[in-house]
Amino acid sequence: MEEITEGVNKVSIGENQKKNRIQVSNTKKPLFFYVNLAKRYMQQHNEVELSALGMAISTVVSVAEILKNNGFAVEKKITTSTVEIKDDSRGRPVQKAKIEIVLGKTENFDELMAVAQEGAENGNDEE
Repeated sequence: MEEITEGVNKVSIGENQKKNRIQVSNTKKPLFFYVNLAKRYMQQHNEVELSALGMAISTVVSVAEILKNNGFAVEKKITTSTVEIKDDSRGRPVQKAKIEIVLGKTENFDELMAVAQEGAENGNDEE
């Protein structure tokens, strides 16, 4: 019984560590949906992990570059690998490229967010 309790506790700890992960898919969501989501995650958790498979990798790289070039984020870690995914149509496993990029807040992140928020509020008042 103790082993089960330990297992459950470890699982919940593992889930807590990944609350700052954004899994980007190859859907039709706009690029800036992920950029803004990453900013919100960094506000809450001080860092964000962007993750993608296959064709969605270019979106993750673009999101990371936008955040870095605008001074919001610094690169902490980049991991690339391949994962095996079962393809039902082919009936055999398929290798897919995977990328994980961990970004952290810059020192002036909060200032930039305040300026962006101020600009958004001023823009809304003019309408």
